[in-house]
Amino acid sequence: MTKAEVRQRILDVGIIPVIRAQSASEAMQAAEAVCNGGITIVEITMTVPDAVEAVRQLSRDMKSRLLVGAGTVLRADAVEQCVEAGAEFIISPGFNAKVVARAKEMGKLVVAGALTPTEVMEAWDAGSDFVKIFPCGTVGGPKYVKALKGPFPDVAMVPTGGVNLENAADFLSAGADALGIGGELVSAAALKAGDLHAITTAAKKYVNIVQQTRTRCAA
Repeated sequence: MTKAEVRQRILDVGIIPVIRAQSASEAMQAAEAVCNGGITIVEITMTVPDAVEAVRQLSRDMKSRLLVGAGTVLRADAVEQCVEAGAEFIISPGFNAKVVARAKEMGKLVVAGALTPTEVMEAWDAGSDFVKIFPCGTVGGPKYVKALKGPFPDVAMVPTGGVNLENAADFLSAGADALGIGGELVSAAALKAGDLHAITTAAKKYVNIVQQTRTRCAA
C-alpha cells in the first residue's frame, strides 16, 4: 500500500488496536480476532516476543484483509527490521527524530508519540503523519485532546492510553482522528483464556461507536 492509502485506512477505520501479548502466536490470534470484528488494522508492539516474526507472518498471511504496523518502535534500526518484515506503519510511544526520519526515508507512515504541547510541535514539525498522544488517559483524557486541538487544529492526533468503551465517543468528539486502544480491546485475560470471541465482540462495539459518533458529529 502507498503511504496515502495507509493514512486513509487509519482515518476511515478510526481505531488502531495496540496488541501486547505473551507470544507471537498469541498476537496473531488477537490480530485475527479484531479483524473479524471489523477493525482491519493492527499494531504489533515490539514488546511481544518475536514481534518482528509476527509482523512478517501477518503481513504475508492476512495481507488482503489486514493493515499491519509495528508499535513501541524505539530505534531507527528497529524501523528497518519492521519495514523489511512487512510493517506498513511505524508507531513510537515518544518522539525520536531518528525513528521518524528513518520511517520517512523508507516511505512508511509514522506515528510519533508526544504528550506536552512542545512535544506535539516537535513531532509534527519532524514530519510525523499522526501524533500519538500518550499516555492520554492519565492527563485529562478527552478534555486534554480538546485542549491540544485549540492551538493545533491541523495536527492529526491519536490519543492512546485510557481509551475505553465509556469514553471513546468523547475522545472522537474532542477531535481525535483515530483511537489507539490496548487492553480495553485486546484483553490480556481473554487472550490467556483463549476467548477470542470476547475480543471480536469488543472490536464490533468500538466500530459501532466510531460510526455512530462520526455520524452524529457530521449532522
